[in-house]
Amino acid sequence: MTATPGGADDPSGGRGARLSRRSIAGQVLVLQITVVVLLVVAAVAASVLQARRTAERQARDLAVAVAETFAHAPGMVAALSSADPSASLQPLAEATRARTGVDFLVVMNPVGIRYTHPDPARIGQRFLGHIEPAVRGEVLTETYSGTLGPSVRAVAPVTASDGTVAALVAAGITVENVGQTAGRQLPVLLVAGLAAVALAVGGTMLVNRRLRWQTRGLGPVEITRMYEHHDTVLHAVREGVLIVDDQARVLLANDEARRLLGLPPDAHGRLVAELGLDLAAVDLLGSGRPAEDTVLLAGDRMLAVNQKPTVRDGKPLGSVATIRDTTELQALTGELDAVRGMADALRAQSHEAANQLHIVVTLMQLDRLDEAVEFATAGLAGSQQLADRVLTAVDEPVLAALLLGKTAQAAERGVELVVTDDTRFELFDVEAAELVTVVGNLVDNAIEAAVAGEAPRRVTVSVRTETGGLTVRVADTGPGLDPTQAAAAFERGWTTKTSTSSGEAARGRGLGLALVRQVVRRHGGQIEVGRDGGAVFTVRIPQQHGGVHGHAMTLTR
Repeated sequence: MTATPGGADDPSGGRGARLSRRSIAGQVLVLQITVVVLLVVAAVAASVLQARRTAERQARDLAVAVAETFAHAPGMVAALSSADPSASLQPLAEATRARTGVDFLVVMNPVGIRYTHPDPARIGQRFLGHIEPAVRGEVLTETYSGTLGPSVRAVAPVTASDGTVAALVAAGITVENVGQTAGRQLPVLLVAGLAAVALAVGGTMLVNRRLRWQTRGLGPVEITRMYEHHDTVLHAVREGVLIVDDQARVLLANDEARRLLGLPPDAHGRLVAELGLDLAAVDLLGSGRPAEDTVLLAGDRMLAVNQKPTVRDGKPLGSVATIRDTTELQALTGELDAVRGMADALRAQSHEAANQLHIVVTLMQLDRLDEAVEFATAGLAGSQQLADRVLTAVDEPVLAALLLGKTAQAAERGVELVVTDDTRFELFDVEAAELVTVVGNLVDNAIEAAVAGEAPRRVTVSVRTETGGLTVRVADTGPGLDPTQAAAAFERGWTTKTSTSSGEAARGRGLGLALVRQVVRRHGGQIEVGRDGGAVFTVRIPQQHGGVHGHAMTLTR
């Protein structure tokens, strides 16, 4: 059977695979427990070594103290001068050894011949160890293997009255007893070490539990893959993504969100209110409330925002907003409105033509042929004259269709739409969709205002292209706007329709005049709001590339 890398026959590969599948929390737990155990073992070992060194130092100090004390004991020199020094010194040495706890206390002459020893059979034999420094009057300490085995010992001189060294005293403790002294501390050290391991493991388990909750039990491979996919998606997606925390601070904004909202490079970590956005954008993006296709204006762009709050365990964590640029869509919608206006005009004319045809047929049935011909000819001439005038005066077919459509719509609602005799349009640096946005929204707003006013209800439209630029003037016979309304009329969401619901507002209600302002600003123009019975809106857009020429017309329905 052939072994495959990382398979059952590959122990290292299998362990690597199991390790990669283990969660971050599990790997951290194993690593922390291993580190803690190694640290505790090292600490216990260091403590044992330190305890042994301490025991050796204490044993050496005890040996020096016993040797020097016995060497300076009263009667020592007299006992050495007696005929049998061992007879008087052996009992004293053994008694002192027993009281002090040393393992041996040996008295010897300057050449090392013993006078005393714990084993009487070794009296008279040579002392095993170094004595040269003591013969010179110094105190010697060393670890040496003598007749009782390795021992920590001290050798002190016995000085006669004339200053000569009369004898030597050696005291020592065997290394075995020193180890036993250190070993008595080992249980305490082991208990302390086990307690430290238990506490560390318990703390590690708590940390592991929290880490597992925070990482959702994912392993490093999954987290790395999620990050790579997350980063790729954020940079590749054509929608803006903005993530805000519960304090209204920006946590993340991808490239598209920065472009659409015009965010500064240091937007990360700043409050939404500090980014220079429109008040409506700050209110929506900073609140974290749910939103679906809510329209926002950002500079010369119209944005559709979907927002959803982020909640974990019932606690708000912030919100995620996706942002789409709908400026081009709105432009297409404007063109569609123009086409729809033309269709409405055709529908209205078709309905009117059906009524007129019914009248003509009735007159013919009544044998009033001359009156029938006159009525039919007058109706056809009026309709044709209307279309001819619009198409002759306005070179832009989309704008012409818009005016025809709005004329029919106004007539259906009982409003007379009048295009002044100074209206002319030809060759201007504004796209057809933008013309539809400006003229169409101003006319719609004027028709609504006129319907709300008293009879006679009229809307007057003037569109002029001159050497200085484009001027659009729309007046109505409605109730007009007071200064407060005039100042707020171009804000997103402003409307005079009291029945407008929040859902309708989200889908575009109250955006008409805001869109007009957006187009005018983009071309460096200005808007004026005045009163002449009703409201008067005047838009001026400067010419960018040379002069213009046009045709005058008057249109009344």
